[in-house]
Amino acid sequence: RGELADTMALAAVVRRAIGQRGWQRMDPATRTFQALRIWVNGELDGLDSCIGRAVERLQPAGESTGGGRLAVIAFHSLEDRIVKHAFRAMAHGDQRVVRILTKRPVVAGDEEVAANPRARSAKLRAVERR
Repeated sequence: RGELADTMALAAVVRRAIGQRGWQRMDPATRTFQALRIWVNGELDGLDSCIGRAVERLQPAGESTGGGRLAVIAFHSLEDRIVKHAFRAMAHGDQRVVRILTKRPVVAGDEEVAANPRARSAKLRAVERR
């Protein structure tokens, strides 16, 4: 009860609310701070429309060449979901503007994650303009 004076106090409240369930790879408060950052910065606002505008700028496929390609790297599941749904809508909609190149997202292998731990959450998806 009372005010939260700083981020450490908020993290302590989250940890108490979640409880300890054995070893956890990530501090339980991490997702809370991530959610706050995403909301405050409006990080997901306009992502789907940005993808649509980027695809419109791609070179369409010619007779002997494939179309321009767009690859997007998402660093958390909310971003990845938006990218996945935007790509699917463009690939399966009435106009079928793109062809999906990555049926499943490309993720970093063990060696890459060992060299760069931040890569563990990265997911790459790509499409090609028709």
